[in-house]
Amino acid sequence: MNINWYPGHMKKSLDKIRESLKMVDIVAEIVDARIPISSRNPVINDILKDFPRLIIFNKVDMADPKETKKWISHFQSQNIPVVEFNSITDKKTDKIYQKARALLHEKFERNKGKDITSDLINMMVVGIPNVGKSTIINNVSKRRGTKVGNKPGVTRVNQWIKTDSNILLLDTPGVLWPKLDTPDQGQSLAFTGAIKDENLDLENLTFNLIRLISQRHPEMLKERYGVDSNQETIEIMDAIGRKVGAISRGNEIDYYKLAVLFLDDFRKLRIGRISLERVEDIPADVK
Repeated sequence: MNINWYPGHMKKSLDKIRESLKMVDIVAEIVDARIPISSRNPVINDILKDFPRLIIFNKVDMADPKETKKWISHFQSQNIPVVEFNSITDKKTDKIYQKARALLHEKFERNKGKDITSDLINMMVVGIPNVGKSTIINNVSKRRGTKVGNKPGVTRVNQWIKTDSNILLLDTPGVLWPKLDTPDQGQSLAFTGAIKDENLDLENLTFNLIRLISQRHPEMLKERYGVDSNQETIEIMDAIGRKVGAISRGNEIDYYKLAVLFLDDFRKLRIGRISLERVEDIPADVK
Protein backbone atom coordinates (compact mmCIF):
# COMPACT_ATOMS: atom_id res chain seq x y z
CA MET A 1 0.00 0.00 0.00
CA ASN A 2 1.53 3.29 -1.14
CA ILE A 3 0.76 5.89 1.54
CA ASN A 4 2.00 9.47 1.73
CA TRP A 5 1.32 10.46 5.29
CA TYR A 6 4.31 11.88 7.14
CA PRO A 7 4.16 15.69 6.85
CA GLY A 8 6.87 17.92 8.31
CA HIS A 9 4.77 19.10 11.26
CA MET A 10 4.83 15.55 12.65
CA LYS A 11 8.62 15.56 12.99
CA LYS A 12 8.39 18.90 14.81
CA SER A 13 5.75 17.43 17.10
CA LEU A 14 8.02 14.52 18.04
CA ASP A 15 10.81 16.96 18.85
CA LYS A 16 8.37 18.89 21.05
CA ILE A 17 7.41 15.71 22.90
CA ARG A 18 11.08 15.05 23.67
CA GLU A 19 11.51 18.57 25.02
CA SER A 20 8.33 18.42 27.11
CA LEU A 21 9.23 15.27 29.07
CA LYS A 22 11.06 17.39 31.64
CA MET A 23 7.77 19.13 32.48
CA VAL A 24 5.71 16.02 33.28
CA ASP A 25 5.67 13.14 35.76
CA ILE A 26 4.16 10.48 33.51
CA VAL A 27 2.97 9.86 29.97
CA ALA A 28 -0.42 8.46 29.01
CA GLU A 29 -0.30 6.78 25.62
CA ILE A 30 -3.73 6.51 24.02
CA VAL A 31 -4.27 3.59 21.66
CA ASP A 32 -7.22 2.37 19.61
CA ALA A 33 -8.53 -0.82 21.22
CA ARG A 34 -9.28 -2.22 17.74
CA ILE A 35 -5.61 -1.92 16.66
CA PRO A 36 -3.49 -1.94 19.84
CA ILE A 37 -0.21 -2.51 18.00
CA SER A 38 -0.66 -0.36 14.90
CA SER A 39 -1.97 2.58 16.93
CA ARG A 40 1.22 2.71 19.04
CA ASN A 41 3.87 4.96 17.56
CA PRO A 42 7.22 3.11 17.88
CA VAL A 43 9.11 6.41 17.67
CA ILE A 44 7.32 7.61 20.82
CA ASN A 45 8.21 4.30 22.43
CA ASP A 46 11.87 4.99 21.69
CA ILE A 47 11.57 8.53 23.06
CA LEU A 48 9.97 7.43 26.34
CA LYS A 49 12.24 4.43 27.02
CA ASP A 50 11.94 3.88 30.81
CA PHE A 51 9.91 7.03 31.50
CA PRO A 52 6.79 6.27 33.61
CA ARG A 53 3.84 5.55 31.35
CA LEU A 54 0.48 3.89 31.11
CA ILE A 55 -1.70 2.94 28.17
CA ILE A 56 -5.25 4.16 27.79
CA PHE A 57 -7.32 1.74 25.72
CA ASN A 58 -9.75 4.05 23.93
CA LYS A 59 -12.71 3.05 21.74
CA VAL A 60 -13.25 -0.12 23.76
CA ASP A 61 -16.93 0.17 22.81
CA MET A 62 -15.95 -0.43 19.17
CA ALA A 63 -13.69 -3.45 19.75
CA ASP A 64 -14.52 -7.09 20.40
CA PRO A 65 -14.57 -7.30 24.23
CA LYS A 66 -13.02 -10.78 24.21
CA GLU A 67 -10.08 -9.56 22.15
CA THR A 68 -9.71 -6.47 24.33
CA LYS A 69 -9.41 -8.67 27.40
CA LYS A 70 -6.61 -10.62 25.70
CA TRP A 71 -4.79 -7.42 24.76
CA ILE A 72 -4.93 -6.06 28.28
CA SER A 73 -3.46 -9.31 29.61
CA HIS A 74 -0.75 -9.07 26.96
CA PHE A 75 0.33 -5.55 27.98
CA GLN A 76 0.08 -6.31 31.69
CA SER A 77 2.39 -9.30 31.15
CA GLN A 78 4.93 -6.73 29.94
CA ASN A 79 4.38 -4.64 33.09
CA ILE A 80 2.58 -1.89 31.16
CA PRO A 81 -0.53 -0.73 33.08
CA VAL A 82 -3.69 -0.38 30.98
CA VAL A 83 -6.82 1.71 31.59
CA GLU A 84 -9.94 0.96 29.55
CA PHE A 85 -11.69 4.13 28.41
CA ASN A 86 -14.62 5.15 26.23
CA SER A 87 -13.87 8.66 25.01
CA ILE A 88 -17.55 9.30 24.28
CA THR A 89 -19.09 8.34 27.61
CA ASP A 90 -16.33 8.41 30.25
CA LYS A 91 -16.24 11.85 31.86
CA LYS A 92 -13.96 11.36 34.87
CA THR A 93 -10.26 10.68 35.25
CA ASP A 94 -10.46 8.82 38.57
CA LYS A 95 -9.32 5.45 37.20
CA ILE A 96 -6.56 7.12 35.19
CA TYR A 97 -5.40 9.02 38.27
CA GLN A 98 -5.33 5.92 40.44
CA LYS A 99 -3.21 3.99 37.91
CA ALA A 100 -0.84 6.94 37.53
CA ARG A 101 -0.63 7.46 41.29
CA ALA A 102 0.35 3.82 41.81
CA LEU A 103 3.08 4.12 39.18
CA LEU A 104 4.39 7.30 40.80
CA HIS A 105 4.34 5.88 44.32
CA GLU A 106 8.07 6.49 44.89
CA LYS A 107 7.76 10.12 43.74
CA PHE A 108 4.98 10.82 46.22
CA GLU A 109 6.92 9.10 49.01
CA ARG A 110 9.90 11.33 48.26
CA ASN A 111 7.65 14.39 48.27
CA LYS A 112 6.22 13.36 51.62
CA GLY A 113 9.74 13.30 53.04
CA LYS A 114 10.22 16.85 51.79
CA ASP A 115 6.90 17.99 53.31
CA ILE A 116 5.41 18.41 49.82
CA THR A 117 1.73 17.56 50.11
CA SER A 118 0.53 18.24 46.58
CA ASP A 119 -1.33 15.35 44.94
CA LEU A 120 -1.07 16.91 41.49
CA ILE A 121 0.18 14.77 38.61
CA ASN A 122 1.49 16.40 35.44
CA MET A 123 0.64 14.00 32.64
CA MET A 124 1.55 14.23 28.97
CA VAL A 125 -0.98 12.69 26.60
CA VAL A 126 0.32 11.20 23.35
CA GLY A 127 -1.29 9.27 20.54
CA ILE A 128 -1.55 8.93 16.80
CA PRO A 129 -4.10 11.01 14.83
CA ASN A 130 -7.76 10.06 15.13
CA VAL A 131 -7.21 7.82 18.15
CA GLY A 132 -9.63 9.94 20.22
CA LYS A 133 -7.07 11.83 22.26
CA SER A 134 -8.74 15.24 22.01
CA THR A 135 -12.18 13.77 22.68
CA ILE A 136 -10.91 12.21 25.91
CA ILE A 137 -9.34 15.48 26.97
CA ASN A 138 -12.48 17.44 26.21
CA ASN A 139 -14.63 15.06 28.24
CA VAL A 140 -12.46 15.12 31.36
CA SER A 141 -11.40 18.76 31.31
CA LYS A 142 -12.98 21.68 33.14
CA ARG A 143 -12.81 23.75 29.99
CA ARG A 144 -13.58 22.85 26.41
CA GLY A 145 -10.60 24.38 24.68
CA THR A 146 -9.18 21.43 22.75
CA LYS A 147 -10.03 21.34 19.08
CA VAL A 148 -11.61 18.09 17.92
CA GLY A 149 -12.08 16.96 14.36
CA ASN A 150 -12.64 13.77 12.40
CA LYS A 151 -9.62 14.47 10.21
CA PRO A 152 -6.25 13.18 11.42
CA GLY A 153 -3.85 15.74 12.86
CA VAL A 154 -6.24 18.45 14.13
CA THR A 155 -4.25 19.26 17.29
CA ARG A 156 -1.16 21.25 16.29
CA VAL A 157 0.31 22.78 19.46
CA ASN A 158 0.89 21.64 23.04
CA GLN A 159 -1.84 22.67 25.48
CA TRP A 160 -2.15 22.35 29.28
CA ILE A 161 -5.64 21.31 30.43
CA LYS A 162 -7.12 20.96 33.93
CA THR A 163 -9.26 17.91 34.71
CA ASP A 164 -11.84 16.92 37.29
CA SER A 165 -9.14 15.24 39.43
CA ASN A 166 -5.57 16.03 40.44
CA ILE A 167 -4.27 15.60 36.93
CA LEU A 168 -2.93 18.42 34.77
CA LEU A 169 -2.81 17.20 31.19
CA LEU A 170 -0.33 18.31 28.59
CA ASP A 171 -1.93 17.71 25.21
CA THR A 172 0.28 17.08 22.19
CA PRO A 173 -0.41 16.81 18.45
CA GLY A 174 -1.16 13.36 17.09
CA VAL A 175 1.89 11.98 15.31
CA LEU A 176 2.51 9.09 12.95
CA TRP A 177 5.91 7.72 12.04
CA PRO A 178 7.90 7.57 8.78
CA LYS A 179 8.18 3.81 8.25
CA LEU A 180 5.69 1.03 8.99
CA ASP A 181 6.93 -2.27 10.42
CA THR A 182 4.51 -4.29 8.25
CA PRO A 183 2.04 -3.57 5.40
CA ASP A 184 -0.78 -4.75 7.68
CA GLN A 185 -0.08 -1.85 10.04
CA GLY A 186 -0.68 0.70 7.30
CA GLN A 187 -3.88 -1.09 6.38
CA SER A 188 -5.14 -1.17 9.98
CA LEU A 189 -4.44 2.55 10.36
CA ALA A 190 -6.28 3.21 7.11
CA PHE A 191 -9.29 1.11 8.12
CA THR A 192 -9.80 3.18 11.27
CA GLY A 193 -9.24 6.58 9.65
CA ALA A 194 -5.84 7.34 11.20
CA ILE A 195 -4.55 8.01 7.69
CA LYS A 196 -6.46 10.47 5.53
CA ASP A 197 -8.75 8.78 3.02
CA GLU A 198 -7.58 11.05 0.21
CA ASN A 199 -4.16 9.35 0.42
CA LEU A 200 -5.63 5.88 -0.07
CA ASP A 201 -6.97 3.49 -2.69
CA LEU A 202 -10.38 3.20 -1.02
CA GLU A 203 -11.70 0.48 -3.31
CA ASN A 204 -8.79 -1.85 -2.59
CA LEU A 205 -8.87 -0.94 1.11
CA THR A 206 -12.57 -1.81 1.33
CA PHE A 207 -12.03 -5.09 -0.50
CA ASN A 208 -9.47 -6.10 2.14
CA LEU A 209 -11.71 -4.99 5.02
CA ILE A 210 -14.66 -6.95 3.65
CA ARG A 211 -12.43 -10.01 3.25
CA LEU A 212 -11.22 -9.71 6.86
CA ILE A 213 -14.72 -9.29 8.30
CA SER A 214 -16.14 -12.11 6.17
CA GLN A 215 -13.48 -14.45 7.57
CA ARG A 216 -13.84 -13.45 11.22
CA HIS A 217 -17.40 -12.20 11.56
CA PRO A 218 -19.53 -13.47 8.62
CA GLU A 219 -22.63 -13.15 10.77
CA MET A 220 -22.15 -9.38 10.97
CA LEU A 221 -22.19 -8.97 7.20
CA LYS A 222 -25.26 -11.16 6.95
CA GLU A 223 -27.10 -9.20 9.63
CA ARG A 224 -26.16 -5.77 8.26
CA TYR A 225 -26.36 -6.40 4.52
CA GLY A 226 -28.08 -9.76 4.13
CA VAL A 227 -25.14 -11.23 2.22
CA ASP A 228 -23.75 -14.76 2.16
CA SER A 229 -20.10 -14.73 3.19
CA ASN A 230 -19.50 -18.19 1.69
CA GLN A 231 -18.54 -16.54 -1.59
CA GLU A 232 -15.49 -14.94 -3.11
CA THR A 233 -14.74 -11.51 -1.63
CA ILE A 234 -15.56 -9.69 -4.87
CA GLU A 235 -18.98 -11.38 -4.95
CA ILE A 236 -19.63 -10.31 -1.35
CA MET A 237 -18.50 -6.80 -2.25
CA ASP A 238 -20.86 -6.69 -5.23
CA ALA A 239 -23.77 -7.93 -3.12
CA ILE A 240 -23.12 -5.22 -0.53
CA GLY A 241 -22.88 -2.65 -3.31
CA ARG A 242 -26.31 -3.59 -4.61
CA LYS A 243 -27.72 -3.59 -1.07
CA VAL A 244 -26.50 -0.04 -0.32
CA GLY A 245 -27.38 1.32 -3.74
CA ALA A 246 -23.82 1.85 -4.96
CA ILE A 247 -24.88 1.45 -8.60
CA SER A 248 -23.66 3.51 -11.53
CA ARG A 249 -25.20 3.96 -14.96
CA GLY A 250 -25.39 0.69 -16.81
CA ASN A 251 -26.27 -1.13 -13.57
CA GLU A 252 -22.59 -1.54 -12.69
CA ILE A 253 -21.24 -1.45 -9.13
CA ASP A 254 -19.81 1.94 -8.21
CA TYR A 255 -16.89 0.67 -6.15
CA TYR A 256 -15.79 4.08 -4.95
CA LYS A 257 -19.26 4.91 -3.61
CA LEU A 258 -19.45 1.45 -2.07
CA ALA A 259 -16.07 1.99 -0.39
CA VAL A 260 -17.13 5.32 1.12
CA LEU A 261 -20.40 3.89 2.45
CA PHE A 262 -18.87 0.68 3.81
CA LEU A 263 -15.98 2.41 5.56
CA ASP A 264 -18.47 4.84 7.12
CA ASP A 265 -20.56 1.92 8.37
CA PHE A 266 -17.48 0.27 9.88
CA ARG A 267 -16.15 3.42 11.53
CA LYS A 268 -19.55 4.35 12.97
CA LEU A 269 -20.12 0.88 14.45
CA ARG A 270 -23.08 -0.01 12.23
CA ILE A 271 -21.53 -3.37 11.35
CA GLY A 272 -20.52 -4.36 14.87
CA ARG A 273 -17.68 -4.42 17.40
CA ILE A 274 -14.64 -5.63 15.51
CA SER A 275 -11.02 -5.98 16.64
CA LEU A 276 -8.78 -5.78 13.59
CA GLU A 277 -5.69 -7.01 15.44
CA ARG A 278 -5.47 -10.08 17.65
CA VAL A 279 -2.68 -11.00 20.05
CA GLU A 280 -2.06 -14.31 18.32
CA ASP A 281 -1.65 -12.60 14.93
CA ILE A 282 1.20 -10.31 15.97
CA PRO A 283 4.71 -11.53 15.04
CA ALA A 284 6.96 -12.15 18.02
CA ASP A 285 9.43 -9.44 16.94
CA VAL A 286 6.67 -6.80 16.94
CA LYS A 287 5.19 -7.54 20.40
